[in-house]
Amino acid sequence: MIAAVLQARASSRRLPGKVLKPILGKPMLQHQIERILRANLPEKLVLATSVNREDDAVANIGVACGIAVYRGSLDDVLDRFYRAAEAYKPTHVVRLTGDCPLTDPALIDAVTRFAVEGGYDYASNTIRPSFPDGLDVEVAAFAALEAAWREATSKPDREHVMPFLHRQPGRFRLGNLLNSGTDLSAMRWTVDEPADFEMVKSVYEALYPSKPDFDMSDVLAFLDANPEIAGLNSGLVRNEGYIRDVSASSD
Repeated sequence: MIAAVLQARASSRRLPGKVLKPILGKPMLQHQIERILRANLPEKLVLATSVNREDDAVANIGVACGIAVYRGSLDDVLDRFYRAAEAYKPTHVVRLTGDCPLTDPALIDAVTRFAVEGGYDYASNTIRPSFPDGLDVEVAAFAALEAAWREATSKPDREHVMPFLHRQPGRFRLGNLLNSGTDLSAMRWTVDEPADFEMVKSVYEALYPSKPDFDMSDVLAFLDANPEIAGLNSGLVRNEGYIRDVSASSD
């Protein structure tokens, strides 16, 4: 059994409440949940948010979408993530984050299939990025995730969930799925800053009304035809939050 766990909280540092911001009358997080549910391989989707009162609205979105909701620690995200999956006794867990409203269901399936068929402890499309930032998919064997949950002690490892695994290639079998075509890693489709949200909102406003199940190729075609939209959030740093947290922990 494969479970997907979607991490989301309202208290983001750079763009507070971003997962609740409306796009075409729906919270951004609801759009993402609807996209994830179109993936075929995860048999269960769990929204993992915190017990803090400000995340009541986040939990309510999960309930309204008809998916399972787990509420746990705000800061120990690894514990929250692990416990969200634990009850379903999965063989593998797919990690997704609530700041990626353009997530692609076919890519979720592709990375999941790659992880399972390859027998990897951890596989993703992020160790060596070749897809746009914001289409990140990480898959861990549950036994490997449990090892991280039991043993990880540093703040970055507890907050970012998977680094404990992919920093130990000698212990864990790692895999990385590359895009078969052009390297698209310079493109930024995640939402951390106001400019990110404006870019994503523009994509939805252009594509969603006529094709709610638009995919990566549709977004690429739209941005190619509208470079001014692609340029709205150019120049922002990939994985800035993780880089900052690792730097702070080593000070």
